[in-house]
Amino acid sequence: MALFLRALGPFAYQELSYVATKAWNRGWQLNTSAASETAPKPLQAVITRRPLTLQPVNAESSIVIEKIGVSAPIVINVDADDSAEYKEALKEGVAHASGSALPGSPGNTFLFAHSSLNFWELGKYATVFNLLGKLEAGDPIILFYKNKRFDYEVIDKRIVPGFNTLPLLRQTTLPVLTLQTCTPPGTTINRLIVTAKAVE
Repeated sequence: MALFLRALGPFAYQELSYVATKAWNRGWQLNTSAASETAPKPLQAVITRRPLTLQPVNAESSIVIEKIGVSAPIVINVDADDSAEYKEALKEGVAHASGSALPGSPGNTFLFAHSSLNFWELGKYATVFNLLGKLEAGDPIILFYKNKRFDYEVIDKRIVPGFNTLPLLRQTTLPVLTLQTCTPPGTTINRLIVTAKAVE
C-alpha cells in the first residue's frame, strides 16, 4: 500500500494543484522580467500571489508551459534511438531529438519527456509532462534557446498507439513544435502528441 501511495502521490498532487489553481482563478504566468536576455539563470519557479509566476530555468535552452506549471531545461541533440542516451538526458530535463529542427528554426522541433509515476528511479524531471494532456488548442508554449524567446501556440493534440515515429519524422518548412510523452502516465502503452505552431 505504501509503495502504491508513493507512486501515485506526485501525480495526484499535480492533478489536485491544477484543479485548485483553476478553481481559485489562478494560474501560472511567465515572469517576463526573468525571461529577459540579461536575467540571471534561476533554478526554480517563483511563487507569488495571484497569479503564480514561472521563471525560465535558463535562457540557454528551456521550455515553459504556463497552463500546467512547467519550467524545465531542454537537453539538445539527444539520440531518440539510443535508450541509454535518452534515459540519461531525461534525468536532466526535456529531450530535444537530434536531427529535428532547433528552436526557432524552420522545420519540426521535436521534444520528448517523461510522464511517469516512479520519480524515485527516473529523477527530478520524471513527472514533467504528466499534465501535458491538459493542453488545448490556443494554449501557449514558450521555448528559450541561446538567449532568445520563441512562442508557440497549440494547434493539435492526439494519442497514437505504441512508439509511432511519424510525429518525429514529420517534414515541414514552417517552424513547428512537437511534444511527446507516454500516456497514461507511468505506462508505455500510447504516446500523447501535442503539436504547436510558431507565433510571430
